[in-house]
Amino acid sequence: MRGASHESLARAEEALAGVTVSEGLGGELFSVAKLLDGTGALRRALTDPARPRDARVALVQQLFGGKISAQTQEILSVAAAGRWVSSRDLADALDQLSIEAEVAFADGRRKLDDVEDELFRLDRIVAAERGLSETLSDRRIPVDARQELLGGLLQGKADAVTVRLAERAVDGRGRSFAAAMRSYQVAAAARRNASIATVRVAADLSEAERTRLATALGRQYGRDIQLNVIVDPNVVGGVRVDIGDEVIDGTIAARLDEAQRRIAG
Repeated sequence: MRGASHESLARAEEALAGVTVSEGLGGELFSVAKLLDGTGALRRALTDPARPRDARVALVQQLFGGKISAQTQEILSVAAAGRWVSSRDLADALDQLSIEAEVAFADGRRKLDDVEDELFRLDRIVAAERGLSETLSDRRIPVDARQELLGGLLQGKADAVTVRLAERAVDGRGRSFAAAMRSYQVAAAARRNASIATVRVAADLSEAERTRLATALGRQYGRDIQLNVIVDPNVVGGVRVDIGDEVIDGTIAARLDEAQRRIAG
């Protein structure tokens, strides 16, 4: 998001930080985001800059009063009072807030590390199982059926927050399952004021190697680094690290490619 939308999201995040996060808060925020996705008139009414701010907040009370929790209504009112570059930015913001609410709930139960690890492992399992990946992404199959499939796979094996986020990734709101899962992992890391580094290696790293690499990256970037290690047989020696839009490629293949480019002039 940019400009006014970014500032409005920040104020809504402050409102989220100021409420007691219940287990259902994330789900309610996501439900409102989905409602706005499918109701253009309501989306425009809540973001119309020509409509006074108090009128937009009053509309939230009129439509949602008694139907959602007081915490959700407070956050939605702050969001509706903001200014949005695009009417769709409001729904996107509520989606983001719903993720942050789920992460905050996990953190409050001291389950954030577990959830983060479960999200990463599930992401890798789905990526490796082509049939499962195609089924979860097949829009010809009803969303409820795909969510039920995933919920069955996770039952008794993952935290409730992980299950809810995974089922939400199936819905996607226009994003792929992988992209949604990635955004959840980023939100979990951000909760700990950390960044995610995706590390690709030919052979798994020991705990000592992981610690040294995380420490070195932390010094370089000035913040805590959460390592997501992927064993990739296509990596020929060395290690490749992706942090956001930055890539540190120390593999043998990369060094050979660079040498060939220099030889070619």
